[in-house]
Amino acid sequence: MTRFYLRPIALAESPQSEDGEAVRLAGGMVYASRFALIGRDGGKIVSRERFAARELEAALPGLPGAVGEQWDNLRSAHAPLQFGGRTVRLDQPQVLGILNVTPDSFSDGGEFLDKPDVAQAHAAAMLEAGAAIIDIGGESTRPGAPGVWEGDELKRVIPVVERLAAMGAAISVDTRRPAVMEAALAAGAHLLNDVSALRHDPRSLAFAAASGAPVVLMHAPGEGENLHGGGTYGDVVLDVFDWLAARRDAAIEAGIGRDRIVLDPGLGFGKSLADNLALINALPLFHALGCPLLIGASRKRMIGALSNEAPADQRLAGSLALALKSLDAGVQLLRVHDVPETVQALRVWRGLRDAALTDFAQLPR
Repeated sequence: MTRFYLRPIALAESPQSEDGEAVRLAGGMVYASRFALIGRDGGKIVSRERFAARELEAALPGLPGAVGEQWDNLRSAHAPLQFGGRTVRLDQPQVLGILNVTPDSFSDGGEFLDKPDVAQAHAAAMLEAGAAIIDIGGESTRPGAPGVWEGDELKRVIPVVERLAAMGAAISVDTRRPAVMEAALAAGAHLLNDVSALRHDPRSLAFAAASGAPVVLMHAPGEGENLHGGGTYGDVVLDVFDWLAARRDAAIEAGIGRDRIVLDPGLGFGKSLADNLALINALPLFHALGCPLLIGASRKRMIGALSNEAPADQRLAGSLALALKSLDAGVQLLRVHDVPETVQALRVWRGLRDAALTDFAQLPR
């Protein structure tokens, strides 16, 4: 059976630059004018056709229904996420500031562990710098990291959630354990960010559905404690797309509304450098899944691999390059360590996009 994938391949800064023949991707600040319709059967690419936007619309009646669904998804705007009294809009990019309260995270392990005052001050600084959400994690998910006992994770995460909730912050909790999810939401968190896509514990799907909280479902090929295992792909882009589509559908079937689902292709999780680069270049395709996208590329190993093995604390420039590439692809949420620098880059990027909406309107015809 042939499966089809609708990938935007020509992006534009404004519809005017294509004389109106471009569609707005996911209700954001990026437009697409040309698309590749890719057919895959038995793991092999069997067809690839290219269409301009108007050509594709004209061809839709003769194409499989899945193509029409992806076309609708590409053009569908996303409702804002609600975080208690805060609203996080998704018609413009937003930044999640990373706050790891762990002893062994690859970049900042131990910096905030058992130091709630220091963690709170760092979170406040990230919010002041422009982070929309603070993402709190109590377990390292770097390759080879040992699993964390649930009690230790609770001890690390909950006091920080309580402090940030008292500040009125929008809070995401990075966990794969339903007991931690439940305690964090009770303490004032709003978003469940699960690197196992609600697979680690069989209770997670039902709990997330009953909680009413939005969720982030991230691709990771491994099972159990080793999320990095099993990273073998026929075509990494299409394999990850299919995997995320299946997890999206499982979440919806469990009772989680589509408007509560955010998807993350899981850069660095069971993926080679070539895999990561392919996914980043193909990010516009993932809007066809019909959910907002989150990217976590900040300070990751791939940056070191491309820059003479620069250590994690010397990967700012590479992190910004990947952030800007993600913005150009229409990604809604960036999960980062370096909030002030990323927010500055985002604001300059947005200024350029705003200006592009009027550039061509001033040209004589």
